[in-house]
Formats: sequence, structure tokens, C-alpha cells
Amino acid sequence: MTLKRRDFIKLSAGSTAGAAFLAACNSSAETTAKSETPLDKLKPMTGDVKPITLQERESRIEKAQKLMTDNNIKALYLDGGTSMHYFTGIRWGNSERMMAAIIPAKGEVKYISPAFEAARVEELMTIGKDIRVWEEHESPYKQVALAFKDFGITSGNIAMEEQVRFFLFDGIRKEASNLNYISGDPVTAACRKYKSAAEIALLQIANNIAIEAYKTSVAMLEEGMTPQQFSAITAEAHKRLGVSGGIGANFGEPSAYPHGSIQQQYLKKGDIVLMDGVCKVEGYSSDISRTIVFGAEPTDRQKEVWNLQRKSQDAGFAAAKLGDPCENVDIAARKVLTDAGYGPGYKVPGCPHRTGHGIGMDTHEWGNMVLGNKEPLKPGMCFSIEPTISIYGEFGVRTEDCAHMTEEGIKWFTQPSPSIDKTFA
Repeated sequence: MTLKRRDFIKLSAGSTAGAAFLAACNSSAETTAKSETPLDKLKPMTGDVKPITLQERESRIEKAQKLMTDNNIKALYLDGGTSMHYFTGIRWGNSERMMAAIIPAKGEVKYISPAFEAARVEELMTIGKDIRVWEEHESPYKQVALAFKDFGITSGNIAMEEQVRFFLFDGIRKEASNLNYISGDPVTAACRKYKSAAEIALLQIANNIAIEAYKTSVAMLEEGMTPQQFSAITAEAHKRLGVSGGIGANFGEPSAYPHGSIQQQYLKKGDIVLMDGVCKVEGYSSDISRTIVFGAEPTDRQKEVWNLQRKSQDAGFAAAKLGDPCENVDIAARKVLTDAGYGPGYKVPGCPHRTGHGIGMDTHEWGNMVLGNKEPLKPGMCFSIEPTISIYGEFGVRTEDCAHMTEEGIKWFTQPSPSIDKTFA
């Protein structure tokens, strides 16, 4: 598959067909009164949102600097993206022009900015005071090298966070070839993987909103509807709840493809509907999947597969113990499927992917629940539990919920579906 799930959601939500369907849902009746839809009952749920404070961002930088010292790293280079937002609070859309932040092991954050963007960077800055600018005809890499020199860095390791684009890394290493360049994961992952109470609260709100969007959207499924039309409804539901988000869906046989199919689909009674959606609150992500049968009593076959998938999800949850390796979640969930004759391993019919992924500001981040990940589970780690059963030519089933580790053990952000005919707990 070349179509990523997040792209699928965006394309679906933005489709002409979906927009037309949504307009039809909200159009005035030819009679006297306007038709009301379930969307009209939705109100923003963001009133209790508390953004990450400046003090918390400063404590993140302090932790990063300690980790740099412990790992013999002189500075951390951040491209525009999630880690820049995490540490500095600046949200920056990347282009071919470098806008970067450099966190030294000792000292204050410095920024490298196009000269014409400096005023905007200064407006966004809450941490650090130094902006190094480069004009359009000048090299930004020289400014990075000068920043390293001004930090007193003439040798040693420079960490590049994981989302740094290659052309930037390549330009920096050529300009400052006296330095050694390594992965920033020992710093960025070690900070971002373990969520604070404030981060957990934002993730919980994102999940609460996503469930409400699901409830409304599922109630608006109609025979003959396309996935694109459904996704347009879900985007509007999230918007009315106060956030940006959406839910992708596949009907019938295409539901066997974990992240969707290019087949054009029209919803029929008795179809399996597999849905997967994301929304963001202050940059923190939900990730929830639900599987239902539309407009008819589930068949014995649908019930059997659905119940087995939920049993697998429950086994993964039960295996998540403080101090035990992440892989135990995958091992336990997959054993339920293999014991029932699916697989083995990633073979289909069965679960063709890992059981879960880390989640936070990025929908997929460090802390995968996958065979071979020996990392021990610790408080603050957040991850999905989502074993799929894919049966090509028939259908697929997935219930996905995210959980987090507390001092007392694992806790769901959202409760899994109780049964195939009761989608929401």
C-alpha cells in the first residue's frame, strides 16, 4: 500500500463527493424548517484544555541538556516539526528554507532563520533570545557552524533529531566537518516517550473528543454512502467539537486492508465497517479504530472474528505490566490469534502488523508493542493496542484503543467496544 492512513483521512475529508454529501445533510428542507442532523447537537469540548506551560517546556530543555551531558552530546539540532514544537513551543511549517533551533548541552537555545522570517520567529519565541539570520543569497549552514562555534563547540558529537531532512544534515556536516553527527534519539525519544501529567490530560481530552465524533458519525451512516462521504461527516463532527480530525473507513471486503483500499465502495446492509480516526488537541493525538456491522444482524462468522479480535486486544492489555518488555503486549495478543488458527506471525488470515505503537504529539512515535522491543514499560508511556484480523476476500476487524502506564499499572484512555452490536462502552 502506498496510501498512508493519515493521507487517506485527509483526502477523504477533502473530497468533492464528501463535501457535496455534507452540504446535502445540512441543506434546508424545501418545506419550511431546516432539517436537523446529529451534527447540529455537537458543541466544542475544548473548554478544559490547558496548554503546555512555559515552565514545562523549560524543564524539558533542562532534561534534554542533562541527557546530552550523559550521552556525550554537545548540541541537539531541531528541524521544524514535532520536536521543535515540543521543546520550544514553536509550530513551524517546513519548506526548502532552513528554520531551525539548536539546544546546546550548556547555554540558551539559538535559532537559525531566513532573514525575512526573523520577525515572525521572534513573535513566536518564548524560549531563547538569539536568532541567527541568513539572507536569500547566503548559506544557512554557515550560520549553523557559527552558532556551534559561539557555543564553544569545536569537536564532539552533534545530535540530529529524527525528522531532520537529509539536505539540511548534509549541508551542516559539510560546513562543520570538524564535528561528528549522531542520532538525537537518546535525547528526543528519552524526553518525549514519557508523558507528564499535563500531556496525559491533553491526550485524554483528544480521546474523549474523538469518541464523541465517532458516536455522531456512526449514527449518520447510510446505505449507498461512500467512505469519502463518511469521512466528510467525521471532519465536520470534529470541527464542531472544536478540533481538527477525521475518520477513514472501509466497507465490506476492503476492510481487510489495515490502512484502506483504493477500491470504490458503496455501503450495503450487512457490511463490516472498519473505521480508523485521529484528532489533535494542542498537538496531542488520539488514535481509535472501531468495527461494526451496518444495518443488519451480524452473522455468526462476523461475531466469531470480532470476538476473537477483542479477546486478542484484552490479552495485550493484560500483558502490559510495569517493568516488563513492550514486546509482551504483542506476544500475548498474537498468541490468542495463533491459538485460534490464524497466522502464525504476520501471515494472513491473521494480524499482518505489530500490536501497537507509541503515541503522543506524533500519532506514531517511539515505544512500539512489537516482537523484539525489550524496552521495559514505565509510567508515562502511551501506546495503542490494536491487533487486526485481516481476511482478504472477506473482511477485516480491528478495535484500537490507546492506553498509558501509571504508577499503578496500565489504564485505557478509551474503553474498547463491549460487543459487535454495542460499539461504545
